[in-house]
Amino acid sequence: MSRSSTSAGSYALPRRAFLAGAAAGAAALAGGLPRVSIAQGAAPHELPKLPYADNALDPVISARTLEFHYGKHHAGYLTNLNNQLKTTPELAGLKLEELVKTTAANPNRTPIFNNAAQTWNHTFYWNSMKPGGGGQPTGKIKAKIDSDLGGYDKFKADFHANALGQFASGWGWLILDGDKLRIVRTGNADTPLAQGKKCLLTIDVWEHAYYLDYQNRRGDYITAWLDKLVNWEFAEKNLG
Repeated sequence: MSRSSTSAGSYALPRRAFLAGAAAGAAALAGGLPRVSIAQGAAPHELPKLPYADNALDPVISARTLEFHYGKHHAGYLTNLNNQLKTTPELAGLKLEELVKTTAANPNRTPIFNNAAQTWNHTFYWNSMKPGGGGQPTGKIKAKIDSDLGGYDKFKADFHANALGQFASGWGWLILDGDKLRIVRTGNADTPLAQGKKCLLTIDVWEHAYYLDYQNRRGDYITAWLDKLVNWEFAEKNLG
C-alpha cells in the first residue's frame, strides 16, 4: 500500500473516487440507551442505538449536533443503503462489514460503498467516544502507543495534525496495521476497514460533526475530543 507521510507515525490511506454523498433522511434521535455491537447483520440494516444519552457529550458535542449528525446524517446513509440493496439482491445477504469490503474495490458499486461505509464509520465513531473520556490511556493500548508511536504526547500531536490536515471531508483513525499502530486519515466515506486494517478509534472531521458547536475551528474540536471524549476502553477492546 502506498503511503504519503503526513506526520511522524501517520499517513494518508490511498484516495478513491466517490460519487456525491448520500442525501440525509429523516429519523428520530435515540438517546440514553445501552451500548450495542459494531457488527451488524444483513439487510435491511438497522440504525444502532447511541451508547449514551443525546446530551451526554456536552459541552464538547452538543445534543443539537447529535440530533442532526445521528438522527439525520447517519440515519440518511442507512436509509439510502437499504433502498439500494432492494435492487441488488446479490448483496442484500451480506453483513455490513462484508458489504463494505465487497464493494470497496468495485467502481460500479461506489454508491453502495459510500452509504455502507458511512453507516459503519458512524457507528464506530459513536463508540470511539464516551462521557468523561479522554486523556491518557492505560493498559495494553498505552504500551502500544509508547512502543509504536513514541508515547502519548507524540501520539496526541500527530493524531491532531493528521485529522486537522484532512482536506475537506473525512476521518482520522488509529489503526493496527499488521502488528504496529498507525495514525491514518481517509477522505469522504473511505475506511481502513475496506483495506483489511483493524480500526481502533476514529474521529469524524466532516463539518457536520462539529460545525454547530465549533464553526470552522476544527482544531479546537479535535483537541476537546482527545482531552474529554476519546474512549480508550473501546480502543483496547478492538486491539484484542
